[in-house]
Amino acid sequence: MSLQDRLVALRARIQRACDTADRDPASLELLPVSKKHPLSLIREAASLGFMRFGENYVQEGADKAEAAPDLAFVLLGPLQRNKAKPALQHFREIQSLDRPELAERLRHLAEELDVVCPVWIQVDLWDEATKLGGCTEAALPALIAALDGDARLPLRGLMAIPPPENEAAFAQLAELRERLQQELGHPLKLSMGMSDDLEVAIAAGTDQIRIGTAFFGERQY
Repeated sequence: MSLQDRLVALRARIQRACDTADRDPASLELLPVSKKHPLSLIREAASLGFMRFGENYVQEGADKAEAAPDLAFVLLGPLQRNKAKPALQHFREIQSLDRPELAERLRHLAEELDVVCPVWIQVDLWDEATKLGGCTEAALPALIAALDGDARLPLRGLMAIPPPENEAAFAQLAELRERLQQELGHPLKLSMGMSDDLEVAIAAGTDQIRIGTAFFGERQY
């Protein structure tokens, strides 16, 4: 199946899910996840109108960003402190901020590099952190305090990878977003839902779905 054929099928799924949830598909961002896919395929996706792509690994994403400076790459995967500098240099957003010490390191480097890089907090409400990374709800206040409202690292929203087949997890995230918005006094976006569970995420109110296989096809490792 061609990329365009997969995109047509994917957009039909999104439209059906939005119809069911009484949502406008235009309110939803489809972020293609391009890890382990070649730049040629990313370029093909760009020809179909996509300019932002999610990457899981700092080095792979940095290489693609250098080769395609007209495109925007978003870091989705875990970020170690020693990779914080190249992450700020090459990614337009970081969605995997999950601990205060990383926030402090990013703040220091953002000032040093004189860059602005929006961040999303990766949250874990289901004790999945050892496998997938993420900040627990109890640890959120300390992480937000570490950001200290720094204009170089504006907080855009929450990203999560809910456990498979746990529909209640999506509602939990939506409720957490609402509470944090009230506490912080500004809107936050939600990024949740992937190829297998995008319908549940759309019904729960996500603003972004991160789609790899259903968009690009199977990865070639």
